[in-house]
Amino acid sequence: MIGPVMVGPSSSHTAGAARLAWLARRLMDAPPRRVRFGLHGSFAKTGKGHGTHLALAGGMLGFAPDDPRIKDALERAADAGMAVEFEAVELGDVHPNTVRIVMENAEERHEVLGSSIGGGSVRIWKVDGLDAYLSGEGPALLVRHVDTPGVIARVARVLADDEINIARIVSGRDRKGGEALMSLETDHPLSDVALAYLAHLSYVHWVKALPPLAG
Repeated sequence: MIGPVMVGPSSSHTAGAARLAWLARRLMDAPPRRVRFGLHGSFAKTGKGHGTHLALAGGMLGFAPDDPRIKDALERAADAGMAVEFEAVELGDVHPNTVRIVMENAEERHEVLGSSIGGGSVRIWKVDGLDAYLSGEGPALLVRHVDTPGVIARVARVLADDEINIARIVSGRDRKGGEALMSLETDHPLSDVALAYLAHLSYVHWVKALPPLAG
């Protein structure tokens, strides 16, 4: 089997963990000052032996799975002023290699639920408690907005005008008329003009453009 290029030892517990944290970190406009990792299932039981803690911290620092600095990631995080915490948690009926990541700084707080599904592949299932789908396999767009009619159509129209094809779209909300989140995986990244337009719509709280996974 040909797996990802990585420092090892495990494609799921090391490479996948680094990729999950790397992808989650793209949600923050500035480096987080505090990060809490809640490890579920196999991540909690065998993570230390597989270097999962180091890989998660390394991914949060922007290290790819093959970056030799991963072995010193906890020390490097401390040097960067990032407080990193780990705990074992029970997250219910989810993939055994699942982690809840809570990232905070003075301006932002985001919570991500994601899984390493094997061979270095990852999925983010929830962002800030709302349903999402992010694989990191290509560019992605997250739009946090008020749940009101026409938002999905408007966003899709903006992407079409920007000549961007949508590969996958998932929309989640906390209640009718409440808070909602749209996650879109696309063939190409949006232009800065299109992103700025979406961000200034009255019913949009924020827009995040995520690059494909590194490594």
